[in-house]
Amino acid sequence: MRIVIKLGTSTLTGGTPHLNKQRILEMVQQIARLHAQGHEITLISSGAVAAGRERLGFPELAPDVPAKQMLSAIGQSRLMHIYEDLFDIFHIVVAQVLLSGDDLEVRTRRFNARETLRTLLNHRIVPVINENDTTATEEVRVGDNDNLSARVASAIEADALILVTDQPGLFSADPRQDTNARHIPRVAAIDAQIWALAGAAGTQQGTGGMLTKLQAAQLATRSGVTTYIALGTASDVLARVLNGDGDICTRFEALETHLETRKRWMLLDKAHGVVRIDAGAVKALLAGGKSLLPVGITTVEDTFERWETLLVIGPDGKRVAYGLTNYNSDDLRKIRGVKSSKISEVLGYSYGDTVIHRNNMVLLEK
Repeated sequence: MRIVIKLGTSTLTGGTPHLNKQRILEMVQQIARLHAQGHEITLISSGAVAAGRERLGFPELAPDVPAKQMLSAIGQSRLMHIYEDLFDIFHIVVAQVLLSGDDLEVRTRRFNARETLRTLLNHRIVPVINENDTTATEEVRVGDNDNLSARVASAIEADALILVTDQPGLFSADPRQDTNARHIPRVAAIDAQIWALAGAAGTQQGTGGMLTKLQAAQLATRSGVTTYIALGTASDVLARVLNGDGDICTRFEALETHLETRKRWMLLDKAHGVVRIDAGAVKALLAGGKSLLPVGITTVEDTFERWETLLVIGPDGKRVAYGLTNYNSDDLRKIRGVKSSKISEVLGYSYGDTVIHRNNMVLLEK
């Protein structure tokens, strides 16, 4: 299972101004157990600003973006050092990844980020992700790590997103103010009634509240990711959530599968170019469930970049498929008709053996 776990500042500090290494170690231990079971784990971690503020001795600073960026620049390396030390206990390699809004919105940057994260996961490395607060301007910021985690989960097509926080999920009212508030263990769809329950409460240390978590859950579930808001102080919270313990979390059901989301997106996206393929390639795609290789391409039309949608046409002029290309039009013209083993020789580099991978393709003919 591919799992994205988001740890908020309140979880990392235990509600205090200081990073709580014991609490962080407890979460790392839980992640290590999931990792040992074969799950692919991506960690979205808040706490850089808190770490920077702690390192400077909690100075009085103006509440503006440059001050927050300064604290983040100081705290990010400090936070990563803690993670490296703790994950090293379990012989797990971690990688720091800093992302901005553009990295997950602009097509080429989104897919480049996705491929980097997938490569890390394929090598059993745990990416530790935070927003690039140091350089991101207000126009390109995601704004909070709840929504960042949802965008990452969508990009890498995760199976589950777990938002670990200081509450066991959604309630019928604010449990801090209403002792009769009822816990809601499952939400089939986020409608107006659910939005009305969100409120705007967040902790003093963190930037998110229930509203941002609902925003993240909506984005993720629409992308095919089952989402949980879970209580960070519950013992073994991650395993219990994945095993269906509804007492410590709210589960938001995915509205469609990743495949359905991907197909709908590609079919709605305007084709940026056309490739024509030979009969052998048509057979391989339709009957063999194969990816499109450069050797089967006869003609490349139009100008396009990597990760843009192409229309694939057979020798009889019939439309065969839509798909996302791994190569731009200039590269594809150079390698059309070439065996995959020769791509590096022709281009001097390679983005893989396939032009369009079967996972990024919608077949139109059967």
